[in-house]
Amino acid sequence: MQNYRRTKLSCYCAYLTMSSIFSLPPILFVTFHNMYGISYTLLGTLVLINFCTQLAIDLVFTFFTKYFKVKKTVTVMPLLTTAGLTLYAVLPTLFPQYAFAGLCIGTVFFSVASGLCECFISPIIAACPSDNPERDMARLHSLYAWGVFSVVLISTAFLYIFGTQNWMYLTLFFAALPVISSVMFARSDMPNMNMSGEKTGKSHAKKGIALTILFGCIFLGSASENVMTNWISGFMENALSISKTWCDIIGLALFALLLGTTRTLYSKYGKSISKVLLFGMIGAVICYVTVGLSSGTVLPLIACVITGVCTSMLWPGTLIFMEENLPGIGVAAYALMAAGGDMGASVAPQLMGSMVDIVSSSSLAVTLGNSLGLTAEQVGMKAGMLLSAVFPLLGIAVVLIAIRFFKKNKPS
Repeated sequence: MQNYRRTKLSCYCAYLTMSSIFSLPPILFVTFHNMYGISYTLLGTLVLINFCTQLAIDLVFTFFTKYFKVKKTVTVMPLLTTAGLTLYAVLPTLFPQYAFAGLCIGTVFFSVASGLCECFISPIIAACPSDNPERDMARLHSLYAWGVFSVVLISTAFLYIFGTQNWMYLTLFFAALPVISSVMFARSDMPNMNMSGEKTGKSHAKKGIALTILFGCIFLGSASENVMTNWISGFMENALSISKTWCDIIGLALFALLLGTTRTLYSKYGKSISKVLLFGMIGAVICYVTVGLSSGTVLPLIACVITGVCTSMLWPGTLIFMEENLPGIGVAAYALMAAGGDMGASVAPQLMGSMVDIVSSSSLAVTLGNSLGLTAEQVGMKAGMLLSAVFPLLGIAVVLIAIRFFKKNKPS
């Protein structure tokens, strides 16, 4: 039997370096605003471009996966990340008058790479022979969280020491790292994988129902995780009046630390993924309601960070749940799950932002804020967090439906 240890290490390395795509740009947004005069609306557009590009890639591979060679694709994928981050750094520096256009071009390149990563890395890990494939999947996704934690700390330290005007050198440093995983993939064997998504042991109709339920599960799980990922720093700064630097360190970095720690612990000791998904959704509801309704600083801060524990297994756990109940499922199904996750990651934070704007501008927020000693914006932030509790609340129902469905339709 072939040794796929290097293949797994290549996947782990790719996932670790891919975290810079998601965590580095938001850290630099204020710098771009100050240096190049780019509005926050346009900076938000970069996030939209990122997720829309990934979603497009996910959908392409959902329907046309069998036309792509796995090894060639995953070998080129990290190089696209390198190209994207390099363009992201170089174009605004050389052409500051067209800085936003340069950032858009770089974003498209590394977003394509991220979409490919989501479509291929998880099914490669699932296809590699293993004594415990669940733990391999949890370990893979834990590395993304550890990557976010590392990027936040390295970036905060770099910008503090060398100044925000040297942001491009920080970006080039992260651009160089994916080359390592490209070289590793080029020297790795690829496991046999079901590229068509057929012959999973279930009828076509039942498989379609199963994937629809799982799509809803990963959509709501991703939404529950990414609202806090995208808004924890902003909420702590504006609603809890904590300084920006400490918001990034105590907020996003600690959130990522708990996210990674929980996934790592599951990779060592985890079992009963259906119960983990259910209790994760329940815990997320409690956290969001606590953040939205509690007063003071300490309790909402703790609830924000603990959300990282509750939501840690909702995305990778859905993939594990799928592999358990649809053994041998094809790459196209993983691409579909990636599409669901990306939709949740883009729709939910946007709804949170819309709720903040709508509530903050209302007279009710002013009146309520005066009675509670809060600003209208702080009331809007808390209202947005309360609204976000809807995602894990719906997720509880979907997980229960999934458990019941797969109990009646055990894999053959």
